[in-house]
Amino acid sequence: MLATLAVSAVALAGCTDSTDKSDKTDKADSSAEAQAAASDEPEADPSDPPEEEPPAAAPVRKALDTHRSDVKAAPEDTFGFYSFRPDTNGGKHVRYTRTYHGLPVYGGDVIVHTDAAGQYKGVSNSLVKPLEVSTVPVVSASDALNAAKARFSGTVNSTGGSRLLIDASSGVGRLAWEHTVVGMAKDGQTPSRLHVVTDAQSGAVLGSWDEIETVAGTGNSMYSGQVSLEVQKFGTSFRLTDAAHGRGTTCDMQHQTSGSCKAMSDDDNVWGTGNPADPQTAAVDAHYGAAKTYEYYEKTFGRRGIFNNGRGVPSRVHYGDNYENAFWDGKQMTYGDGAGNTHPLTELDIAAHEMTHGVTEKSVPGDLTYAAESGGLNEATSDIFGTMVEFYAASPADPADYLVAEKIDLNGNGTPLRYLFDPALDGHSHSCWSAETKNVDVHYSSGVANHFFFNLAEGTGKTQYGTSPVCGSAPGMKGIGRDKAAQIWYRALDVYFTSNTSYVSPENPGNTARAYTLAAAADLYGSCGAEYKAVQAAWTAVNVAGADAACA
Repeated sequence: MLATLAVSAVALAGCTDSTDKSDKTDKADSSAEAQAAASDEPEADPSDPPEEEPPAAAPVRKALDTHRSDVKAAPEDTFGFYSFRPDTNGGKHVRYTRTYHGLPVYGGDVIVHTDAAGQYKGVSNSLVKPLEVSTVPVVSASDALNAAKARFSGTVNSTGGSRLLIDASSGVGRLAWEHTVVGMAKDGQTPSRLHVVTDAQSGAVLGSWDEIETVAGTGNSMYSGQVSLEVQKFGTSFRLTDAAHGRGTTCDMQHQTSGSCKAMSDDDNVWGTGNPADPQTAAVDAHYGAAKTYEYYEKTFGRRGIFNNGRGVPSRVHYGDNYENAFWDGKQMTYGDGAGNTHPLTELDIAAHEMTHGVTEKSVPGDLTYAAESGGLNEATSDIFGTMVEFYAASPADPADYLVAEKIDLNGNGTPLRYLFDPALDGHSHSCWSAETKNVDVHYSSGVANHFFFNLAEGTGKTQYGTSPVCGSAPGMKGIGRDKAAQIWYRALDVYFTSNTSYVSPENPGNTARAYTLAAAADLYGSCGAEYKAVQAAWTAVNVAGADAACA
């Protein structure tokens, strides 16, 4: 695409602190940060160390100590502070991680909720019952490592250390080994950091997930037309460093899969030609996508970037040789150029989708587990907010819709990757929940939540974006608008979802997406108001029942 750019007022140096809006912006570029910005390498990991427990969280800690039975705490359990979310009305929500006999409990995270007066309101809890597990392994760490390596498909480059933990992702605890296997996937270009959890008593592999979260497809025309970008001036040229959005950078991998990423510069400050053969065009797409995603989260939810710390993230373009993917690796975005053509995978909703994985993993301790129904919720969260960023950007060249990656011709016939209004149209995704939903790939189990969100926002039946069918004999419904729907989903993610939240859980019905989105709707719009009832109806329309009482 052809881009006209708005040069940041922070010429030469930029801010010495991305959160500082004072007159420091006029100082010269002798700072260490300016020197780093002028190098070919993007900034280091933009995430921060864990938050420190603030004094304002003390009443919530006291509530946790008083209500240990509600979080199914064993006498040996201890709880470490993770994050603090105050409401404007004075309510507080504090996330904690759990250890058992000093071992981390994967899937043991809890959120404690108090009202404005500091009174206990309840918890979001992932366990079904208190842990009662032997902490002495039968299977050796080396045997578990061998099982982990056998699980890896591709070339193994290295392995991480052995970690003994309690795997409570199913709601009950098992002693387990965790290993990280690092290498390249079968395509020889996609990096992989596969976490494998092995039962320390039986040796069975309990589960695995990859830190590298990808979207697959071949790149085609993905233009947002002429756009304005934030850049910075360095000497007589300009670079893709965005001081307005946390100093996010965009750089060129020059078709390599490792090594330095070259800073992209331009002398006339007019980037790209609209032709994907011009290397700058992909960079414009990526830079624009990162800026719009940052902007959407900040203006809509008050979230200052992916990690909520005021920092942008690096974007790497032209990765690999005809690489047919884009991925988030925990600290940066990476885009390939696709195969069989020269169009990069930098479509706006792809960029926002992948960066939203960063929002999810920062919000929920241990992430929404990337498997089964929680993995589907993880993917759906990225589809939902990828869609919302597209609506926010309102680009005439790429009209917003409820299609995912519609400009990537993955199927060779012009169809999109996913459809939120009727996910089953892709031939794989579940539009309606069933007992099999937990057994399918997370990109397909996401369909249930995607369909829920569309129904909540736009309603069922025929709409301007597509026809949304109801499941079974569920009644139709009217939507409440996508902005309210997004507020409900984000609040559920931010203050209610645990690492193993699912669609349906007979053992722990309170730890479900239905229960938590209803709690979010009640917080934002009142219990049994129109929005609350719409959440109930939207879940019912995708065959997700709940333990909530019917509203009058």
